[in-house]
Amino acid sequence: MSKVPRLNEMLREELAAVINREVGLPNALITVTYVECSEDLKQARIGVSVLPDNLAGTALRKLRSESGQIVGLLRQRVKLRRLPKFVWEFDATEREASKIERLIAGIDEEDNEDNDDERPGM
Repeated sequence: MSKVPRLNEMLREELAAVINREVGLPNALITVTYVECSEDLKQARIGVSVLPDNLAGTALRKLRSESGQIVGLLRQRVKLRRLPKFVWEFDATEREASKIERLIAGIDEEDNEDNDDERPGM
């Protein structure tokens, strides 16, 4: 495994720990879904998902405003010469997956209702 993917995974794990222990948002669950460092290691795109969805904007604002504190806490946990600049992004993958699951469940229910209507004696 090359240097950047290992760094991405290590930063994802450490950021998740720091955010949930030190920066968490009351009544919300913030999950770090990915970290993508640039090849020159100057910037890192960090994807987060937030439950419930209606707190996503609040969570992103808080993460962006407390980036300095997060970097300070992260420096205590990891041994890197320089940390990349963090760019926080909302990862809607979980939200989209949930929508797809609901749609599939709705189709399954319709199929079951159609099959019940076709049975003789019903």
